[in-house]
This record gives sequence, structure tokens and C-alpha cells, in this order.
Amino acid sequence: MRRLSLGRRVRQTCFTEQAFTNRSYRLLGAHNMSSITTHSSLKSISTENAPQAIGPYSQAIVSPPFVFVSGCLGFDAKTSTVAANGLEGQVHQALQNLKGIVEASGSQVGKIVKTTVFVKNLNDFGTINLIYEEFFGEHKPARSFVEVARLPRDALFEIEAIAIV
Repeated sequence: MRRLSLGRRVRQTCFTEQAFTNRSYRLLGAHNMSSITTHSSLKSISTENAPQAIGPYSQAIVSPPFVFVSGCLGFDAKTSTVAANGLEGQVHQALQNLKGIVEASGSQVGKIVKTTVFVKNLNDFGTINLIYEEFFGEHKPARSFVEVARLPRDALFEIEAIAIV
């Protein structure tokens, strides 16, 4: 019975921003700090042109010849507040954040080979496609488009990418 209660508690904290607190780490059994360091062949990317990571991960990792960009949300890099104008504002801002990270890695938007888009509502597919097409122009990277139950900070849109450096 106690084990079930702990499992329920862990499940509840995993889906909130509290999953990044020490308390949640202890619940997940990760209270001992790892001695793992980033391999010298990899380069962690951090730029002020996109919001800082909200957890224990990098904005991107360069592993030549690729850069793997973490999910970008529609938050202003300077204030970390959600973009104005609802879904459209979030999509525009997330794409600008993606561009900032890709360029900080030494790459460019035209070298993105794959994106994954996460949305709160698949009914927004048409609206997002218009903004996405405007952003990428003639460049058409491979893409996955997935509806999810919830995104960090209750965002409506998130995009991650892989590009050539």
C-alpha cells in the first residue's frame, strides 16, 4: 500500500515544474549527484537570444556534424514571459528562439534537417502551418507534428530541431 502511494506521488510531481526541485529528485531517487561530465567531443550551447533552460538540460548540444536543439517555447528571452497574442504569438516567438539557438551553435535555419512540433491542440494545425511556412520559406525540413496533453508552463506550442553545423 505504501509503495502505491509513493508511485502516485511521483507521478503527480513528474508532470509539474516541481519535478525540477530537490524534493522531487529525492522522490525519484536522484538525490545523489552524478559524476557524469559532458564528453569533450560535445559542446553545450547557451545563448541569451532564447530563454534559458528551465531544467537540467542544455538549450542545444553540438555533436558534429549536427546540433540537437531542445524544445523551444514561445517565451520572451529577456523576461521569460509568454508571448502576447496567444497561439500565434507563441509560435512566432518559439521560432525566433529556435533561430537564436541554431545560430548560436554556428549553424543557420537553412541547415535544419528535422523538426518536431508539439501542440496543445491539433485543431491549430492550419494556423501553425502558415506561420511555420512563412518562417522557413522555401526550406522544408522533415517534420513530425504531435498533439500532447500538456507542455511546460502550459504553453500551446513547442518545437525542437536537428541541424547540420
